[in-house]
Amino acid sequence: MINEINPKEIAAAFMILFAVIDIIGSIPLIVEIKRKSGEIYSLKATLVSLVIMLSFLFLGVKVLHLIGVDVNSFAVAGSFILFFLALEMILGIQLFKDDDQAPKSTASVVPLAFPIIAGAGSMTTIISLKAEFFSINIAIAILLNMIVVYVVLISTKKIEKMLGPGGIAILRKVFGIILLAIAVKLFTSNAVPLLNFNS
Repeated sequence: MINEINPKEIAAAFMILFAVIDIIGSIPLIVEIKRKSGEIYSLKATLVSLVIMLSFLFLGVKVLHLIGVDVNSFAVAGSFILFFLALEMILGIQLFKDDDQAPKSTASVVPLAFPIIAGAGSMTTIISLKAEFFSINIAIAILLNMIVVYVVLISTKKIEKMLGPGGIAILRKVFGIILLAIAVKLFTSNAVPLLNFNS
């Protein structure tokens, strides 16, 4: 497993997950959740998100095999999810409906840990990354992202004041463009093997 550790893969997986999680762009939403619930437990939200992502990393493929779906097919499906997430970030539109019916007492878990941090986009991305990277590198990338998430959660007000609404909007669009490019690459790299297999 040590021989499988690759800094380039870790860096690539980290950037992809960072763009998908978009914790910086979620700061206004986090502030709103804190306003409604009264308090957010940063460590609890981070640990729950970490457990969800790691569980999906190591068990997700087995679940897919049980239902007869291969990783390449899931990666292609994931590329569409990332594509629409990127459109949301770039165009400032909402394509995915948020579930805000959760009780205030569980706000650190729902909706913060799931689905804002470890949502459908994150889990789809994790499975999609398994088609290209070793699991250990993805796991390290997830851990590093969770460290960033924790730092952002405990520093939300300071970051919001520092960046301002304009800075956050610019970051969302920049990472949206990166995510769009990732979605295209993910589609092309996984669609070709599927087409060759079916031909």
